[in-house]
Amino acid sequence: MKKNVVPKQRWARFRLQVIGPLLASPAASGELQGKIRELSERVYRHPLLPEKSIRLGFSTLERWYYQAKDAADPIAALSRKARSDAGCQIALSEALLSALEVQYARYPRWTVQLHYDNLAAEVAQKPQMGALPSYQSVLRRMREKGWQKRREPANPTEGQRRAVRRRESREIRGYEASHVHALWHLDFHQGSLKVLDEEGGWQTPLVCAVLDDRSRLCCHLQWYLAESAQNLAHALTQAMLKRGLPRALMTDNGSAMLAEETREGLARLGVSHDTTLPYSPYMNGKQEVFWAQLEGRLMELLRGVSPLRLEFLNRTTQAWVEQDYHRRTHSEIGCAPIERLLAGPEVSRSAPDMDSLNLAFTRQVTRTQRKSDATVTVEGVRFEVPSRFRHLPRLTLRHAGWDVSRMVLVDPDSCNPLARLLPQDKEKNASGQRRTLEPVAAQSAQANASPEEMPALLRKWLADYAATGLPPAYLAVKEGPDER
Repeated sequence: MKKNVVPKQRWARFRLQVIGPLLASPAASGELQGKIRELSERVYRHPLLPEKSIRLGFSTLERWYYQAKDAADPIAALSRKARSDAGCQIALSEALLSALEVQYARYPRWTVQLHYDNLAAEVAQKPQMGALPSYQSVLRRMREKGWQKRREPANPTEGQRRAVRRRESREIRGYEASHVHALWHLDFHQGSLKVLDEEGGWQTPLVCAVLDDRSRLCCHLQWYLAESAQNLAHALTQAMLKRGLPRALMTDNGSAMLAEETREGLARLGVSHDTTLPYSPYMNGKQEVFWAQLEGRLMELLRGVSPLRLEFLNRTTQAWVEQDYHRRTHSEIGCAPIERLLAGPEVSRSAPDMDSLNLAFTRQVTRTQRKSDATVTVEGVRFEVPSRFRHLPRLTLRHAGWDVSRMVLVDPDSCNPLARLLPQDKEKNASGQRRTLEPVAAQSAQANASPEEMPALLRKWLADYAATGLPPAYLAVKEGPDER
């Protein structure tokens, strides 16, 4: 008999199987008692404990027979009837239930056994609360109320408390994107093995993984020594060069994920940036499943490698992803990730070149140009502006927080790069060599104008004064050596 059948149904099927021959072949007049007596002399296997043998009494078989004889549903007729007090909770009084509720509200991290032991001590001190129920009664009542042990820190913050209340008030459902590359997941994971760095120290590396939601394909996987916006952009740009641009990216609320370079880079590339709710790692559950496979297969194979280097770890990780993970059947989707990826449908876009991706993951600042030496200062570093841009009072610049030396001047309207600015080299400038100033549009028009031409406003004043007919309102003074 199948084990997934509830005990109540097992007993009903067992009873029908025992008296089934009497129902299939009704006994003649006067022979029914003899056939029932024959059934009572047999040995049967217990429906719930197959290793146990049982015997059935004559009256029991006779009662089963008459219950199922004229019933439209023999299984329902032979099933055990519910007790008249079924659903009534009489083991726990109102005082005990109230004490248990207050106890759970104060100590939600306690186990059921600890709740029961504490309740027993309280009942011993306060006999008026009533008799102590059994552990099973307390366990059933706590399950009915949904009082499960909470997995939260001993001293939770306000954000963690809000996350717990949200999980208790909102249902949790699994999801999957309808198209390949519609949604990517990005996360960092601290490895279980240490690597030996070039300075002779042992470091615990972190791996950055970018997964496609629909196919579970790993777009890129690489180990680093720190979780930073620089390493995040480095891994994400490689994933985009390999697989194209996704429509959306989901991350947690880490500092690297919320850095200005990350947020601005995704916005410039047209990728929607979605973050999980605070203290809600289950929203990125596909990443957690991937970490389990990474630790359970690859890291176990590398435990015998000593010393383990970061370069070798990255090389073996790429081989594991391409040769094992992408080609093994995923239990959730029923096929290999590479097969799901090729089956489509997909909504990816072509990724730009490497320089455009690097320019995207930068922060944008505005600085006033120093007219004296055509320089701007960013992060305490002075940069020289090409002479063709000396007429611009305000400059729009882009740079990454981890690489201030790469400063790019961009058009504030189109955001297209105009020129790269280099830090000021005072020793080189001390040589006295200077470039010729490149002409700008305003200077070109001024060069074409006649130097002897009188300004239009001055000509207008003279003409208006002459039209009045008045003589000049001043006395001329003779000029020369005989002026006295």
